[in-house]
Amino acid sequence: MLSQEEQISILVHLSKADKVVAEEEYRLILFIADGLGLTEAKAKELIENPRPIPYLKNLPSDEKFDYLFNVIRMMKADGKIHSNEIKFCEKIAINLGYKPRVIAKLSAYIYKDPTIHSNREKLIGIADQYLSSPNGNN
Repeated sequence: MLSQEEQISILVHLSKADKVVAEEEYRLILFIADGLGLTEAKAKELIENPRPIPYLKNLPSDEKFDYLFNVIRMMKADGKIHSNEIKFCEKIAINLGYKPRVIAKLSAYIYKDPTIHSNREKLIGIADQYLSSPNGNN
């Protein structure tokens, strides 16, 4: 299980993929950090100095999905999706044990507004179709 600081750091790395942390991305990071129980001061500290991206493959499946969901939300936060952000999300997906195509598939069902809730079970079903095989074949 990743710490709250590691979870926020992943989102910070994504938000910096296009070299600029947009206001919407900044607010989403603070929103998610608050939901994880981190103080605003700690979240701001992580935005300035994120931790390295941890090893993700050994996480429980529900945590893997949560990370996938949050990185897609972050990618969409400023309303502009850059190729660097897509590549970063695909890299995270691979590190989580998914095929990179899962990003494009789930993006159609995940909203940038954190108050709009998606059908979690439906999204998990879609994501599960893109799990890489245990032997590493895609």
